[in-house]
Amino acid sequence: MKNVSKPAIVSKEVFLPFLLITTLFALWGFANDITNPMVSAFKKILELNNTQASWVQAAFYGGYFTMALPAAYVVKRYSYKTGILVGLFMYAFGALLFYPAAAMENYTFFLLALYILTFGLAFLETTANPFILSMGDEATATQRLNLAQAFNPMGALMGLFVAQSFILGALQSDDLDAQGNGIYESLSDSAKAVVKTADLEVIRNPYVALGIFVLLMMLVISFVKMPNTTQQESSTSLWNSIKRISRNERFVGGVIAQLFYVGAQIMCWTYIYQYAENLGIENQKAVNYAYSALVIFLLGRFLCAYLLKYMNSGRLLMSLSFMAIVCCLGTIFIEGMGGLYALVAISFCMSLMFPTIYGIALTGLGEDAKPASAFLVMAIVGGAFMPVLQGQILDFGGSGYNDIEILGVPEVNFSFSLPLLCFIVVAAYGYRTLKVYKIG
Repeated sequence: MKNVSKPAIVSKEVFLPFLLITTLFALWGFANDITNPMVSAFKKILELNNTQASWVQAAFYGGYFTMALPAAYVVKRYSYKTGILVGLFMYAFGALLFYPAAAMENYTFFLLALYILTFGLAFLETTANPFILSMGDEATATQRLNLAQAFNPMGALMGLFVAQSFILGALQSDDLDAQGNGIYESLSDSAKAVVKTADLEVIRNPYVALGIFVLLMMLVISFVKMPNTTQQESSTSLWNSIKRISRNERFVGGVIAQLFYVGAQIMCWTYIYQYAENLGIENQKAVNYAYSALVIFLLGRFLCAYLLKYMNSGRLLMSLSFMAIVCCLGTIFIEGMGGLYALVAISFCMSLMFPTIYGIALTGLGEDAKPASAFLVMAIVGGAFMPVLQGQILDFGGSGYNDIEILGVPEVNFSFSLPLLCFIVVAAYGYRTLKVYKIG
C-alpha cells in the first residue's frame, strides 16, 4: 500500500510571496501593540477620563469596519496585490499624519490619524488572510493561516518594545514623585503646556518612522510578482456573493464569534495597564506584563498550529475558550498579583482563536471567500466599541480604577466581566463547529 504524502503547507513556488505577505501580519501586529498603551498615555497627557481615552481604540478599530467592504470590492475587481498596495499606502499616510496632529496638539486629529491608518490595516487584513489561504491546498489552509498569523505577535512584541523604550519611558507626564504621586497634575498651566508639547512629540516620532518604513515595504512588494489566485472578472457580483454567505449559518456564526473574540483580546491587552496601575505598578513597568502576555500568545500560536494536525479545530477552540473563561474569573475575583497573572494567562488561551475562527468560517466558500473575508475583518469593530464599554465601567465611581467596589472587587477587576462574556460566545461557536458543522 502506497503512502499518500500530505500536501505542503507552503510550496517552493510561492515561498517568496508567502514570506512577503506574512511580514504584513507583523506590520499590523506592530501597529496594534504600539497603540494599546496610548490609551493610558493620552489619558495622562491630555487629562482625559477613561471613556474619553478609550476612543483611541474606537478610532483604531473603527477603521476596520469602515473600509473592509471597499477593500473586498478592490480585491474582487482587481487583485490581491492591488489591495495590498492600497492598504500599505493608507497605512503609511495615517501614520505620517501624526506629525501635524502633534504640531496642532489636537486629540481629535490624533484619532483621525489612527482612523485612516486602520483603513490601510483593513485593506491588508481583508486581502492578506484569504491570499494566504489560497496559496496552496485547501486541506492545509488553516495550518497555513495559523503559521502566517504566528508572525503577528512578533510584530506586536516589537510594537511593545518601541512603546516601552521610546514612548512610555520618555513621557514626563508619567513621572512620579518620591511618594508615588503624579507630578504632572500639580504643575502650573504654563509648565503643563511645555510637558504636553514634549510628550506629544515623543508619541509622534515612532509613528512617523513607521510610516516611512511602510512606504518602503510598498515599493518592495510592487516589484515582486505575486501568484495569480484571483480572477480578473468574477462570474457573480459582490451583492450576489453577500446574499449567499448571509445564508451560511457557519459563516454568520464565525463573524459573530470573531466580533466577540477581538473585543475580548483588545480589552485584555488595553486594560492590563490599568489593572497593573491599580496594584501600584507604573505604565513603563506594566509593559513587562504585556510582554509576558504576548510571549505566551506567540508560543501558544505555534503550539496550536502544531496541535491542529492532530486535533479537531472546533474542539481546540472550545477547550481554549473554557480555559479563558476560568482565567477571566481569576482576573475578576483574585485581588493582587494573582489576578494580574490570570490576566496574562488569558493570552495563551487567545492564541488560536482569530485564525481558527477565520479558517472555519471561510471553509468551502470558494470565490465567495473574498467578500466573506471582508465581513470577518469588519468584525474587528468589536475592538472599537467594547473597550469603550469597559472604560465606562471604570468611570462608574470616577476616573480612578478603584473608586467603588462591584460584587466585592474593585471596578477595574469587575470590568473584565465583559471579556468573560465574549469568551462564552466563542466557546459556543467552538461547540457548534464540533457538534453541528463537524469541521475537522
